[in-house]
Amino acid sequence: MKHLSYILLVLILFAVPANISGHKHIVTQNVSNGVYILTDENFDKTIKNGVVLVDFWATWCGPCRILAPIIEEIASEIGKKAIIAKMDVDKNKITSYKYNIQYLPTIIIFSNGKPVSRFVGLQNKETLVNAINNVQ
Repeated sequence: MKHLSYILLVLILFAVPANISGHKHIVTQNVSNGVYILTDENFDKTIKNGVVLVDFWATWCGPCRILAPIIEEIASEIGKKAIIAKMDVDKNKITSYKYNIQYLPTIIIFSNGKPVSRFVGLQNKETLVNAINNVQ
């Protein structure tokens, strides 16, 4: 338990502030390989402005693990056009329930806080990048 508390403390202390061009808010949270790690607490603030792709996933989900490197590639390629984020549905049940996440992976693209595209199941990079570009 002490080890888990230490890890949580380190994550909190080293949360990365991000000021994305075109996004008028500052989101402080964990970022891994350019992908924002969302929680129930920071979700609404993160999707509020601009374009945000959210990958709803779980550790036990095989297709989610296949999708993970694709999401990271999109994050590195898309640059400042959009925020690319992930949310673990097992750890964040409030938001998962709010957006009726029933199948994994589910990807929702938000524009200024409103869902504009939804994909269920494994998707290829081109489909997701095109969906982001069509929002702009």
